[in-house]
Amino acid sequence: MPGPSDELLATLEGIYRDIHAHPELSMQEHRTSGIAASWLRERGYEVTEGVGGTGVVGVLRNGDGATVLARADMDALPIRESTGLPYASQATGTDRFGQTTYISHACGHDMHVAWLLGATEILARNRDAWHGTLMAVFQPGEETGQGARAMIEDGMVQRFPKPDVTLAQHVMPLSAGQIGWRAGTMLSAGDSWEVTLFGRGAHGSMPQKSVDPVVMAASAVMRLQAVVSREVAMTDSAVVTVGTLSAGMNENVIPDRALLRLNVRTFKAEVRTRVLAAIRCILEAEAAASGAPKSPEFSVLSEFPLTHNDEAATRRVVAALAARFGEARVHEITPATASEDFGLFGTAWNVPTVFWVIGGIDPATYERARAAGTLDQLPANHAPDFAPVIDPTLRTGIEAMLAAVGAWTGATDAGPTLGPTLGPT
Repeated sequence: MPGPSDELLATLEGIYRDIHAHPELSMQEHRTSGIAASWLRERGYEVTEGVGGTGVVGVLRNGDGATVLARADMDALPIRESTGLPYASQATGTDRFGQTTYISHACGHDMHVAWLLGATEILARNRDAWHGTLMAVFQPGEETGQGARAMIEDGMVQRFPKPDVTLAQHVMPLSAGQIGWRAGTMLSAGDSWEVTLFGRGAHGSMPQKSVDPVVMAASAVMRLQAVVSREVAMTDSAVVTVGTLSAGMNENVIPDRALLRLNVRTFKAEVRTRVLAAIRCILEAEAAASGAPKSPEFSVLSEFPLTHNDEAATRRVVAALAARFGEARVHEITPATASEDFGLFGTAWNVPTVFWVIGGIDPATYERARAAGTLDQLPANHAPDFAPVIDPTLRTGIEAMLAAVGAWTGATDAGPTLGPTLGPT
């Protein structure tokens, strides 16, 4: 299967820059899904729009053979971009909490869309080189954990062919052109909660008349930092993050409530259960100790399953990637504490899942940081200054998806891609 031509890369770079400059929040990806649907339709795919809201599914049937689901997520984040790029986002919108916010593609989903557009183009143009069925899925709402569930609840399993494997890839802060993989546990489970702590409001000059929810919340946040260090064994791991703490409007008014939004990442079901129970216990006990008029209210914002890569299917993908890129660019990595809802597709159909990552950091920049021991200071996903370098990230992602799809559809291999080996990450 040939790689992308310079002409195709130029077209996709234009689309990537356009999507980057016009990001859309989770479950609001109307413009982006329209771009994907039009692209697929023009290339002969059977296109279904509006799956699970703004999801797009394109099916290309090319004779007998395996059915492969290839997925790209489309949504952006409520973050103000600070990259300084000429195509940086200035977009604003309303988030799921009704707040006005800046929007940016700080997680790289715009690159994921461009990758899958490129792969679908090349597969459509080279039908004599492979056989089977490709199901291209442009998924909404990954960042909030809504999208995959919404598509499945919209009858995806009943409406489309059952795949033999589900495939997805993600740009990460590795050296651009490098590919990371792992069999078994790849990404952590993720849970996000919103918690309201109730107090009793009063004038700022009369704290004795109040039950101060600001103090209650502050104390709870500090106590929550001990959950991992005191509730999780050193042989396990977890992350607890309080991302939002809000209360009150004026400096001389003690409010009657405080709001927390928190996030938990775990790799084991028993650790997840223990951590979530500890969080609930701390928040309820802090409210009781403060004399709160009622117990905290808890609501679930999102739930992400553990991303587990099927062993045999992963080895099959890795062999195809190594054949295309050379072993020097394909590396086994450790599990990441990021979370994904992509695995729900494999679970819904009861088929193997394979998820891998592709570097997006300029190789020279990455190497300087590695030599200086400052890799942790490089921009990473969800940071306002994160944006992958287009070359060679765009080409690598297209070719990686082609290789992975080809492992099931018999697509002929073009051999190692042109360009230098970038060395280990």
